[in-house]
Amino acid sequence: MKPSVDNSTALDKAFHWERSRANKPYLTQPLGGGAVRTWTWAQALDEARRVASFLQSQPFPAGSQIAIVAKNAAHWILADLAIWMAGHVSVPIYPTLHGDAVRYILEHSESRLLFVGKLDDWKQVRTGIPEAFPVVRLPLADADRGTPWEDIIGASAPLQTPARRRPEELATIIYTSGSTGVPKGVMLSFGAMALAAEGMGKQVSTSAADRMLSYLPLAHGFERWAVETCSLTFGFQVFFAESLDTFLVDLRRARPTLFVSVPRLWRKFQLGVLAKLPEARLQRLLGIPVVSSLLRRKILRGLGLQHVRFAGSGSAPIPPEVIAWYRRLGLELLEGYGMTENFAYSHMSLPGRSRVGYVGNAYPEVAVRIGADGEILVRSPASMMGYFKAAESTAEAFTEDGYLRTGDQGELDEQGRLRLTGRVKELFKTSKGKYVAPAPIENLLLVHADIEQACVMGSGCPQPFGLVALAEQARASAADPAGRRALGGRLEEHLRTVNEAPEHHERLDFVAVTGEEWRIDNGLLTPTLKIKRSAIEARYGEVAQRGREAGGAVVWLDAGS
Repeated sequence: MKPSVDNSTALDKAFHWERSRANKPYLTQPLGGGAVRTWTWAQALDEARRVASFLQSQPFPAGSQIAIVAKNAAHWILADLAIWMAGHVSVPIYPTLHGDAVRYILEHSESRLLFVGKLDDWKQVRTGIPEAFPVVRLPLADADRGTPWEDIIGASAPLQTPARRRPEELATIIYTSGSTGVPKGVMLSFGAMALAAEGMGKQVSTSAADRMLSYLPLAHGFERWAVETCSLTFGFQVFFAESLDTFLVDLRRARPTLFVSVPRLWRKFQLGVLAKLPEARLQRLLGIPVVSSLLRRKILRGLGLQHVRFAGSGSAPIPPEVIAWYRRLGLELLEGYGMTENFAYSHMSLPGRSRVGYVGNAYPEVAVRIGADGEILVRSPASMMGYFKAAESTAEAFTEDGYLRTGDQGELDEQGRLRLTGRVKELFKTSKGKYVAPAPIENLLLVHADIEQACVMGSGCPQPFGLVALAEQARASAADPAGRRALGGRLEEHLRTVNEAPEHHERLDFVAVTGEEWRIDNGLLTPTLKIKRSAIEARYGEVAQRGREAGGAVVWLDAGS
C-alpha cells in the first residue's frame, strides 16, 4: 500500500498527538540511581515549545542550522522538535566523534548553536567547540559550559505559533559516519522523512500501542527513521537505555514490541546466550517437544524480547546462520536495507515472505535495478535533496534517470528479493589479479562461537586472509596455553569449513587472531558499529603479513589473544 500524501510532517503529527494523546506516555528516560522519568505527549511538547521560543528569540536567520551532540535521551528528541518548531534545521553529530570531526561539522554545516547532552568523553568533544560558540546544556550532560536547558524552560513561555514546515523544506542534515574519507552532509526534507515513516509503519501495522527502545545513535539515519520519526508519526512510546551496564534492565523496562538492531549487537546477544548454554546442548534441548517451548520463552524473556512482534536488522549484512539461530528460538529476525541518502526507505523483509540471506523486496513505490558492474541502484521517493554544499558529489551520487548509486553490490532473486554481495569500494585485487569481495567471507567466519568480529584483507597478496577478534569467553580461554591450543584447533577446523564455499582465489590463506576488541573508542568501528577497514588494515595488516611467514593456519598477533 502506498503511503498517504497528506502534506503533513512529523512535526504536524507531534501536534496531533499533543492534542489527542495529551496524557499518554511518550518518552521514558532513566535518570541514574534507579530513577526514571516519563513525559506525556503534552509535557514533551510543552518543553519543546519553550525551547523553541528561546531559539526564536536568538538573532538567527530563519532556516538556520542548529546542531545536537548527545547520546540518546528524551531531550535529544525534544531538542529536535524545538529546532523544527522555531523554523530551523537540525544537524545531529555522533556523540563518539573526536574534537576535530565535531569542529568540521559545526563549521561545514554553518551551525549557529549546539545542544550538548550526555557524552562518554565531554573533554574530547569540547576541543572541537569554539570558545564563543553558543551552547545549550541538556539535562544529564556533564558539560562545563552553556546555558542549562532547565533555565530556558523556566524563563521561556511556550511558543504558541510554531513555524509551519512544508514537506519540501529542508528538515535535517545528517553527516555520514565517515567509514572512509570526510563525512558528507545528507540533506533530507520533511516530506522524505514523513513518507519513509508512513511506508514502514504500513508494512508492519505500526500503531500507538507499540513500544521501542532507543539505543542506536539518533545521529544516524536508521534510528532517526525507525524510532524518532516513526514514534512521532504513529504516537507510540519510546524508552531509552541508560548505559551498557544497565542495558538489559532498560530493555526489560521497555518490553518492546518493535526492536531493530545491527548485526554486531544481534551477534552479541547470541554469544551471551551461548556462553551460558553451549550450542550443542541448546540444540538438543530445542529438539525435545516438551522442553523447547519453555526454553524459547525463557531465553527471549532473559533478553527482554518476549513481546517483540517485529524484529529487524540493518546497517550491515548479517550472517544467515545468525538469522536461522534466532528463528529456532521463535524470533523471526528480518533484514532490511537502506541508506542515509534515502532515509532507509529502500528494502524490507516481511514476515512470511522473507528469504534468509536476503534483505527483502523494495517498498511499493521504490524502484531498483542492478548496474553493469553489479552495483545496486535505487530510486526512492525518500531520497535526499543532495549533499550540503557539494553539488559535484550530489551529481555523482545519482544516475541521469534519478537512481541513487548505493556503492553496494547485489543480486535479485525471481521474486525481486535483494541479496547484498559486497561493497564496490571494498573489492580488492590479489597479486594474481583476482578480485575478492570481503563481506560474504566475513559472514562465513562470524558463524563460529569463538569469533565476534572479522575482517578479510589481502590486497596485493597471493591469497586473502582473515583477521578476527575473539568473543569474550574465547579471549578468556586463550589466556592459558592449553586453552589457546584448543582454541587454535577449533579455528583451524573452522577455516577449512569456511574455505569450502568461496572460489579458489577467495579462499583464506590463514586466520590471524587479535585479543583486542574492535570498538568505536579505539577507532576500529564507525559510530554505527561497522568495521573501519582502513583503520584495521593499518593497525594489523603488516604484523599479520609477518605472521604469514611463520606458516600455519592460525596466527596469534599478540600475547593477550
